[in-house]
Amino acid sequence: MGSLPPHVVEDCLGIVQVFSDGSISRSDFVKFPMEVEDDGTSVWKDCLYDNQHDLHLRLYKPRATSATALPVLHFLHGGGFCIGSRTWPNCHSCCLRLASALHVLVVAPDYRLAPEHRLPAALEDAHTSLKWLQQQALNPDSSGDEWLREGIDFGTVFVVGDSSGGNLAHHLAVELRRGSPELSPVRVRGYVLMAPFFGGVVRTKSEAEGPPEQYLNLEILDRFWRLSIPSGETLDHPFANPFGPSSPRLDYIKLDPMLVLVGGSEVMKDRIDDYSKRLKEMGKEVDYVEFKGEQHGFFGNQPFSQVAYKVLEEIKHFMTKNSL
Repeated sequence: MGSLPPHVVEDCLGIVQVFSDGSISRSDFVKFPMEVEDDGTSVWKDCLYDNQHDLHLRLYKPRATSATALPVLHFLHGGGFCIGSRTWPNCHSCCLRLASALHVLVVAPDYRLAPEHRLPAALEDAHTSLKWLQQQALNPDSSGDEWLREGIDFGTVFVVGDSSGGNLAHHLAVELRRGSPELSPVRVRGYVLMAPFFGGVVRTKSEAEGPPEQYLNLEILDRFWRLSIPSGETLDHPFANPFGPSSPRLDYIKLDPMLVLVGGSEVMKDRIDDYSKRLKEMGKEVDYVEFKGEQHGFFGNQPFSQVAYKVLEEIKHFMTKNSL
């Protein structure tokens, strides 16, 4: 008898499939539940930032010119470390909106995805994209990108991470420490974590009892973790759980200010709430804002909605008070 053909053992929304023989299939065709929303107030272009891994980022800036230098918003997309891209309509619409509404230069890098590239690959790439920004600041001549040669305030940078991007933002904050001295003259002033993707062996109430969301449930979250953290590790691995037994002690690490945003109807809501409270108890500067009734991706999936205006107001206020 011949051996049975390989069968699917893990399926990420039909986009990524892992087979019993260890092979991986990644589909280029994704049926999106949303379209690009573009009101024409921002312009964009792509740049290569990592030759070794052939990684690109997308730059966005408001179409309207300004007499003052543009702050930089470094945007890290979501997708459970397994899916997602700067080119996806939710990420693209979100960055278009952020650029014009906040009058900033948005830098939106792609990063290597799991399971082909498990963590820490994504974190390494997020760090590399910030080092690319540093090189632009240090070399404003012909070797740098023309959009970054003048009119950019490299001393006022905010890292914004959505979902798994929010997880990356947390780890960057811990790695770079307050003031991000290794990135000089680039200076990170604060981090905005949009429903950061964290996990843990012990379930929270909203994980164990919360109703499934439109795009997310506990089964999907667990699958993302199985495929992205180092093989054989648990959800208390430092990449998943900031307060796990082997995670770095945050008590004595000086962090830049954080703004944590979450929907009130998210499966991860209680874990994100707990994250914010624990950091506040350690004396960290953390603003926590919960948007009642909203589910995961409420800003990125609908960046022109009424609640999106409130999100933009929160980010603008956070940027203003931490830019002085």
